[in-house]
Amino acid sequence: MSETTGSGAPSPLSPPYSTLEREALRGHVIEAIRQVYDPELPLNVYDLGLIYTIEISEEGDTAVTMTLTNPACPVAGTLPKEVEAAIQKVKGLAGVKVELTWSPPWSKDRLSPEHQLLFSTFM
Repeated sequence: MSETTGSGAPSPLSPPYSTLEREALRGHVIEAIRQVYDPELPLNVYDLGLIYTIEISEEGDTAVTMTLTNPACPVAGTLPKEVEAAIQKVKGLAGVKVELTWSPPWSKDRLSPEHQLLFSTFM
């Protein structure tokens, strides 16, 4: 019987993971991140452009680099933990580390054009 991710999709049984398997896991990680929303905006943190990198090793260790919309964001202490908790639900990962960075600073240019239009109505 194969393992499944939180979304019900099959995941590889065991590491070391091939490049193709890591890409599949990355897709499941992105879907998990999309379940975490910015508390002040009606957008998830992935589509908001707050996720800079997602790296998954052959062993399944996952490192995510993210930012926030500004350094004074009131959820700076909790939002990265929410992202980490969401990713930890993905089966097949060995460990998860979410790192917060301010460089480069986030800008609305990281949004797709349709999200930029939506974002401009809130800011």
